[in-house]
Amino acid sequence: MAKKSNQKLKLLYLARIFFEHSDEENGITRKEIQELLAMNGFDVERKSVYADIEELKHFGFDITTRKENGKLYYYLSSREFETAELKLLVDAVQSAKFISEKKSNELIKKLEGLTSKYEATKLQRQVYVQGRLKTVNESVYYNVDKIHTAISKNVKVKFQYYQWNLKKEKALRKNGEYYFINPWALIWEDENYYMVGYDDVEKLVKHYRVDKMINLDVTDIMREGNSLKISFDSATYSKKIFGMFNGEEKYVEMIFDNRLAGVVIDRFGIEVPIIKKDEEHFITRVKVAVSGQFFGWVMSLGDGVEIVGPSEVVDRMRHEVEWLSKTYLK
Repeated sequence: MAKKSNQKLKLLYLARIFFEHSDEENGITRKEIQELLAMNGFDVERKSVYADIEELKHFGFDITTRKENGKLYYYLSSREFETAELKLLVDAVQSAKFISEKKSNELIKKLEGLTSKYEATKLQRQVYVQGRLKTVNESVYYNVDKIHTAISKNVKVKFQYYQWNLKKEKALRKNGEYYFINPWALIWEDENYYMVGYDDVEKLVKHYRVDKMINLDVTDIMREGNSLKISFDSATYSKKIFGMFNGEEKYVEMIFDNRLAGVVIDRFGIEVPIIKKDEEHFITRVKVAVSGQFFGWVMSLGDGVEIVGPSEVVDRMRHEVEWLSKTYLK
């Protein structure tokens, strides 16, 4: 291999050596540095290695030394991401159902490149993507980027939307017609990504699973409903939508056992009103999307909660209980 002499290129290779071959627990000697540079075609003298390391340190590389068994070891002592931070990112990628298995593996491989080869093995031991419930829609990754682009450009998106049928086939909704929606925000809820937007035909705020969108495009049609968006808060929206299933929004009054105060705060936020009823119960009044999922949440809390108003919601709850009784108490 012809020897290289380009100093700038040599510094780049040296930087990569420190990134890949050193960390706080694993150092590298001057001789090993010379050998690795030689493997990449550079003829390096001892003095030039020292000078190049000083150049990297002057640039901002946190290169430290320590002596072990009479040898001087160099290592990169700090990086943009700590290993603990990368583990969190790996966990997020693994648990996200909206990212396909293939894309998950690609992203994790890139995350491994942000640390040394030694620390990368610690990330690899955490990789259990195979067999996890993942989307089969490879375009999700790019749909998210397109939606962000549309939001920043203040334009609509168009897409087709599907659901699975009994044959495990994708069945397009609305007979394959395109949805034209004014995107407002992206929400990660129930391990899925949802786009929240305004349907200016039905005059409603709606949400859509990003992994069920296909043929999504950013249009050049200016977004409508911006005056309504000013008062929209994605955190508030996700609190009142149970399981991301729509329903008519109503203020519902409920009585809870005191032991469920934490459950209520976790669900509705720290600002939720908690009014003492007696020594063992409190009352709260919250705005929710009244749906089967909401009633399911109430029933999951057993006798620790009671809906007391409004009457139409109490009646719907009673109907849900009666239906379950007829179905299972035969």
